[in-house]
Formats: sequence, C-alpha cells, structure tokens
Amino acid sequence: MRDWDDAYANSAHVPGSDKLPALWAERAAAYRAGLASFKADIAYGSRDRQCLDLVLPDGETNGLVVFVHGGYWMRFDKSFWTDLAEGARQLGWAMALPSYTLAPTARVSEITAEIAAAVATAAAQVAGPIRLAGHSAGGHLVTRILCDDSRLEPSIYDRIAGTLSISGLHDLRPLLKTKMNDTLGLTIEEATIESAALHLPRGGSLLTTWVGAWERPEFIRQGELMANVWTGFDVPTRSVVAPGHNHFTIVDGLKDPSSAITRSLVGLDWQ
Repeated sequence: MRDWDDAYANSAHVPGSDKLPALWAERAAAYRAGLASFKADIAYGSRDRQCLDLVLPDGETNGLVVFVHGGYWMRFDKSFWTDLAEGARQLGWAMALPSYTLAPTARVSEITAEIAAAVATAAAQVAGPIRLAGHSAGGHLVTRILCDDSRLEPSIYDRIAGTLSISGLHDLRPLLKTKMNDTLGLTIEEATIESAALHLPRGGSLLTTWVGAWERPEFIRQGELMANVWTGFDVPTRSVVAPGHNHFTIVDGLKDPSSAITRSLVGLDWQ
C-alpha cells in the first residue's frame, strides 16, 4: 500500500528545511524595508487574514501578477514571500501577495473563494493583463479559479493572460488518505469539486505547471496531470520539470528577472 503521507512530506526529504521559514521571513522583511513602492494590508474581505500586499515596479506598470503562497492551506501568510516579487517587478509588473484564512478555520472550498476575492481586489488596483502564480497549495488555488465554476467576474477573468502553477496540487482526492486531512477535513465530495484537474476550464489562457526534478514524485505527477488533462480541452499548456530544484528552492528563481521561471511567469517565453 502506498504511503500517502510520505508522498507529500516535502520537509522530511530536504535536509535543514526546519530552518527555512525563519530564513524566508527574514529575507522578505529585509526586502520590504528596501522597497520604494509598497502597499500593505489592502483588505479584500472582513476577516483578519483577508488582506493582500502590493509591490509596485518603478515607472510604468505592464500588468498584475498575483502570487498565492503554499503551506498545505494550513500555514504561512503573505509576509514570508515578498522578495519573490523582485523578478517580475524589475520587468515592470506589479505583484499582489494575499494572505488567506487557514484550515481548519476555513475549509479548502472557502479558501478558494477568498483567493477569487483577492484577485478581484488586486485587479482593481492595477490595470492591464493579469498573470496568476501559486506555489504548492497556492498552485491549487490559482488553477482552481480558472475552472468552469470560477467566481471571478468576466471582466476580471478575461484579463488573465497566463497562470503558473509551481509544484501545485490539482487532484486533492489522495489527500483523503493523509494525516493532514485531520486538519483539512476534506470529504470525497469537496476534494472532487476542489480539484482543478477534474473540471473543465472556463477559458483558454496559457497554463504552465512547473516543478522541481528533486521534488517528491507525487508533485511531478500532479503537474503533468494538470497540463495533460487541460490540453485536451484546447488550453495551451506546458509541464516543466526543472533540474536541480526541490520543493523549496523551486520558487527562488522568481527573484531573478532573467530566470526561466520568471520569464514564464510574465509570458516572455511564449512570445
């Protein structure tokens, strides 16, 4: 029988990963302190964690990136990831980073609704095309709002030019077999509804799944699954397995405007 807890146990397979959250928080705080254009805690709802930060580029803005953090819907907030905006910022893009209510206070389906509200609020702050990105559980959340039952208004949905799911989870049903579901509380019905790979796409904007070659095999499978399924509905998709990266280093390239992952994020490699 497959050990599904081990299949999703990223930290257990990356030495020193217990020290990473403190490092992420320190780097992000230092980055925020040096920003010339930064808007903090823009509310997109009434709950404590329903707010987002906005990093703005110097000069004119090409459009909006929304980056949604991971943590299995149970951990972290926007403050850990601000420095990941730097690559897009240098290329002229604003980046919104929302927090969201964590499980078990919120169900996964409620978090999906929160992210749709966050995207709508961020879209009102910045004109132009929208590009979505999310890491791990965040990859689930950004692909989920692309689905046929998306809560986004057409005027916002139609602005989405591309989505980058980094180490994303797109079929949640295996999580029913994990200990983390004691916190998530997923049922088979909710896991099915909240799985983007089991939905039709609402539109046809570009979708890229991006995963590290040194990640757990389940994350590689999930990325390839999503791209494979939606290409069957005429969505232009691509699945990238990046050599030399694990579940935590895979996002580091977002800080570099010349990196392959940043160029994919803002659409330069599709031109």
